[in-house]
Amino acid sequence: MLLLLSEYLAEINTGFNVFQYLTLRAILGVLTALVISFLVGPVMIRRLTFHQIGQTVRDDGPQTHLSKAGTPTMGGALLLVAVSISTLLWSDLNNRYVWVVIIVTLVFGVIGFYDDYKKLVLKDPKGLAARYKYFWQSVAGLGAAYALYATAALPAETQLIIPFIKSIVIDMGPWFVVLTYFVIVGSSNAVNLTDGLDGLAIMPTVLVAGALGIFAYVSGHAQISNYLLIPFLPGVGEVAVFCGALVGAGLGFLWFNAYPAQVFMGDVGALALGAALGVVAVVVRQELVLLIMGGVFVMETVSVMLQVASFKLTGRRIFRMAPLHHHFELKGWPEPRVIVRFWIVTVILVLVGLASLKIR
Repeated sequence: MLLLLSEYLAEINTGFNVFQYLTLRAILGVLTALVISFLVGPVMIRRLTFHQIGQTVRDDGPQTHLSKAGTPTMGGALLLVAVSISTLLWSDLNNRYVWVVIIVTLVFGVIGFYDDYKKLVLKDPKGLAARYKYFWQSVAGLGAAYALYATAALPAETQLIIPFIKSIVIDMGPWFVVLTYFVIVGSSNAVNLTDGLDGLAIMPTVLVAGALGIFAYVSGHAQISNYLLIPFLPGVGEVAVFCGALVGAGLGFLWFNAYPAQVFMGDVGALALGAALGVVAVVVRQELVLLIMGGVFVMETVSVMLQVASFKLTGRRIFRMAPLHHHFELKGWPEPRVIVRFWIVTVILVLVGLASLKIR
């Protein structure tokens, strides 16, 4: 939106051409989303508190969580507002990738919002039934996958890149739709499972989003992508603005979500953020790198799968409690220690993922 305005103003004063630079708009996307979060956050927390939209806590979980009962939740709506406004202001609205990532994020946010609404406002402890939640996630995931496949103009847009190996590129063909579906839906649910402690999910999301923004920028830059021996994807660089907005909104939300949290994101935020990371990874053709950088999300998801499988097959539990962060809590780790150590692991994994840009 503001990009179009700057193009018009550049005809009057060439100084406005500075807003054509993608790096500047990505930085402005970060700052805009951050400011929106700071301005809207306190208002939203007061409204959630007034309407008594508070977190419910399981009795069988860590006892330290009982004090969290009643903390305002559904704060993920703040993330959606900040990301959407910032992206629409600073990105090229003629770019199809921008619309795909925004729509996927908002649709998954709506699914999460309805689940939260049923649990917290309508007082239905089951919320949106798992089969219906998964159905609508599948519809959204498949819709995005087909849209990207049908509009692909270059072979590189549907090829699978193997990290650290430049000589292997797999042509996915129609299987691209299947892969994209699993990446988006899987990532959405993985972040949702991780969102169990104050700030635990949001900081890894910020770190991974920032790294994916770098991948988007270099993949959309002809000279840099050629130098790094990665496929050039025209137009995908604009997704860096969305990633920047995600970083800014995430940091703004962390201001209120840091231990001890003033607000939780709820499914409206967790499902949307996970889907956002998934669809961006697909767009920049770095699904496997997302698997590396989002290792914390993967560990949390695998811990739940192993726990359920073990209990059903043997009647025994592998972990004291799943997801994994609860296991460490029940082992006696203070909550801040679990959170910060998971953050540190994510920093390491993100650096490994970024190393794949050069080590090929």
